[in-house]
Amino acid sequence: MLRGIPREYLSRLHRDGILERASRGIYYLPDTELTEHHSLAEAIKIAPKGIICLLSALMFHELTTQSPFEIWLALDRKAHRPTSDGISLRVVRFSGRALTSGIEEHLIEGVKVRIYSPAKTVADCFKYRNKIGLDVALEALRDYWKSERASADELWKYANICRVANVMRPYMEALV
Repeated sequence: MLRGIPREYLSRLHRDGILERASRGIYYLPDTELTEHHSLAEAIKIAPKGIICLLSALMFHELTTQSPFEIWLALDRKAHRPTSDGISLRVVRFSGRALTSGIEEHLIEGVKVRIYSPAKTVADCFKYRNKIGLDVALEALRDYWKSERASADELWKYANICRVANVMRPYMEALV
């Protein structure tokens, strides 16, 4: 049962064209207005304990020109890896304060989606620069610095939490 609706009934509604199936266990009405962030809401429905991070968070906060083809999702080191047949997930493992700090909640299509804040996302980009590329991390830092929500104190706080303060220091000094 999904929200009190038997699976057989959902299958029948899908077969009759009343519901569209996004992926396993995720259905929506055909005339539903989907936003540009629809895939983020889908990812959180698949992995409710996940947090949108790195390239996907950069895209959400408009801090990059990159357009990732997969959703970047942060999970606890011990959490079960979600499986999806309709959406491509890229799971990265976080732990401790690096996992729990800097989380914002946004409502996307009626779904509460947890996304790392812009400052936390920039610090994470430097932490995972070998996975996403130093050029992406530098672009994120420049775009963050140009934005009106930029705060050096907040960025420095997350750089210390993510243990990348020494890596980020020369780049931050160059921007100031």
